[in-house]
Amino acid sequence: MKEAWRVLLVVLGTVACLLGVVGIVVPLLPTTPFLLLAAALYCRSSPRLYARLLGHRRLGPYVRHFREERALPLRVKVVSVSLVWLTLSYATWAAEAWGAWRWLLLLLALGVSLHILRFRTLRRPRG
Repeated sequence: MKEAWRVLLVVLGTVACLLGVVGIVVPLLPTTPFLLLAAALYCRSSPRLYARLLGHRRLGPYVRHFREERALPLRVKVVSVSLVWLTLSYATWAAEAWGAWRWLLLLLALGVSLHILRFRTLRRPRG
């Protein structure tokens, strides 16, 4: 059972990593949150894949900047908060007849937004 759990985490980490890579070229798909998720999943399941992600010349900096500076680029903040509100607003509208669930979804959107905005904004040096 423990091995099955490890394999599941590796698979989920790989999917998150692939979504992060796609997010580099797709404007509305955030890169950093998916790479952070992949790093967290790899850290718990495969030290080799975790080290490989951190050592990658293109993907590693996304994770390292967050780990070292606890900061997110402005673009990541804007896209992440926008997607949270778009997704949960749609879910709230679709769950119109569900009463209290609508308020819970809106509170969830507010909580996630505040959590994302709580992190410092990563400033890139000019030059």
